[in-house]
Amino acid sequence: MQVVAIVAQRSEKVRRYHAERNLPFTILIDDSRDTVKAYGVWHRVGLDAWNIARPAVFLVDAAGTIRYRFVASSQFEFPTHEQILEQIRAL
Repeated sequence: MQVVAIVAQRSEKVRRYHAERNLPFTILIDDSRDTVKAYGVWHRVGLDAWNIARPAVFLVDAAGTIRYRFVASSQFEFPTHEQILEQIRAL
């Protein structure tokens, strides 16, 4: 299993965050926002943010099939770690 985060933010802030927390996974920068648009999580204007991706989690199997999808309705909604782990165990 491999964990990868895709972030549509400025790379210098993301790289600093990644280094400060010594995160054990790769973070990819989506400067063009092509990936967040393709996954349907980008929104131009929202009540709580502008030109940003909603918090989202996708579990994709080795064949490229999305096995779990969580897309927040606001910037403040996230699944719990236990909810994500439960989905991983179910794969």
